[in-house]
Amino acid sequence: MIIYRTAVAPQWIDYNGHLRDAYYALIISYATDAMMDLLGMDAAYRERTGCTLYTVEMHMHFLREVRQTDTLTVTLRLIGADHKRLHVALELRVEGQTDAAASAELMLLHVQQGATSAAASFEAPIRSAIDALEQASAALPAKAPGSRQMQLRPR
Repeated sequence: MIIYRTAVAPQWIDYNGHLRDAYYALIISYATDAMMDLLGMDAAYRERTGCTLYTVEMHMHFLREVRQTDTLTVTLRLIGADHKRLHVALELRVEGQTDAAASAELMLLHVQQGATSAAASFEAPIRSAIDALEQASAALPAKAPGSRQMQLRPR
């Protein structure tokens, strides 16, 4: 399920001629915004409710080089959800290629913003959209690695 598409901007390229690592996260952030719109948590929702999603954890895997001439697509799978959190997996692909260039796994928290921001339950229409996305995602295979503990293994 493609959620976002973008050309690689020239200023995103590092001294090696590849996409700088920080811009992978920027692209993931924009794709997360697109997911929010898909689920009904768009600008009007955020204005009306004061609620939004906060990223509380993100794991990235950099798998292939991305160059300035590339266009990227981001696919989305909803791994799980509860009354206030979403666990999502996103894969970045160079358009026209089947292997992922990068993957990210995020834990997102629904937050009521204010003087004392706090976690908040999803409203019923949002929860219905989440349930539909979760069902649609159930059949989608993971093609890139998911989260794991980062460690150096003894030799």
